[in-house]
Amino acid sequence: MTILAIESSCDETSAAVIRDGDILSNFIANQTVHEQYGGVVPELASRAHMQNIVPVVHAALQKAAVQAGEYVNDASVNTMLQSVNAVAFTQAPGLIGSLLVGAQFAKSLALALNVPLIGVHHMQAHVLANLIEDPRPEFPFLCLTVSGGHTQIVLCESPLSLKVIGETMDDAAGEAFDKSAKLLGLPYPGGPLIDKYAKTGDPNRFKFPEPQMPALNFSFSGLKTAILYFLQEHTAANPKFVEENLADICASIQHRIVSILLNKVKAAARTTGIDQICIAGGVSANSGLRQAFTEMGQKYKWQTFIPAFQYCTDNAAMIAITAYYKFLENDFADLGTGPTARAEF
Repeated sequence: MTILAIESSCDETSAAVIRDGDILSNFIANQTVHEQYGGVVPELASRAHMQNIVPVVHAALQKAAVQAGEYVNDASVNTMLQSVNAVAFTQAPGLIGSLLVGAQFAKSLALALNVPLIGVHHMQAHVLANLIEDPRPEFPFLCLTVSGGHTQIVLCESPLSLKVIGETMDDAAGEAFDKSAKLLGLPYPGGPLIDKYAKTGDPNRFKFPEPQMPALNFSFSGLKTAILYFLQEHTAANPKFVEENLADICASIQHRIVSILLNKVKAAARTTGIDQICIAGGVSANSGLRQAFTEMGQKYKWQTFIPAFQYCTDNAAMIAITAYYKFLENDFADLGTGPTARAEF
């Protein structure tokens, strides 16, 4: 069983090929055009997807042919394409213009090849990225899914049975990283830069508040406001405050965001009694979160799982593994299926 998967929910164009549950290729084209605007511009993102999608799909098919033992030429790429049994795409959530590019390409290709179409929920795919490679968690497991647009704790009873048991009530953790970076004058995307500077800083130098949210839910809007007021107060007294204390500020911000996330994970593990714990999503690439999560797992004797870096950020391999399980259940979409900007599991 061979599936070609396409991911285009935001500003990465990605294609992957999976065969019998094994990823043969996973290519990603990033968009640098947004850096000058300090954030993703939806119209520019969709135009870039239109430029990138054909070469990215071709590269994924080419690499898959190599992995399958084929000598790479146009004929082998065409042979790989003709062996595809289904085409999968990110159906929701995301930027509607970006989603449309991937959806229309996938539907056209499925129609041309006369194979089934599989629509995939982007956040479900982030969770199932933990099933791409060994070691894999056993069901049931908990997954903390953290990205620029979502922060959730998901109870996973099977590949296609996922339940959100905690989520952010306002902003996502990834947004808190990026907005904090912007307040510090760091270029977009700022989250990875906070992680970089935090490595040489003192995480206990500055204290930021931890919101008290009910149950397993999160909130980051108040933390962002606290950081704003903190910077305004200190830069008024010393205009070079950020420059002189950048590493310590970044380390303190990261420490608080990570503690908010992991305190809720600890509560979820205690509430459910589950000790198989995963993290996923773009923010799971953050080194501070990965280290603190691993240390917490050792402390509480959890079995912890973190996807490889290439499967943390938006990528088509996670779409492919989700499509694989949906194919096994004959969970297909019709050609009238369209993408949606917002959708629950």
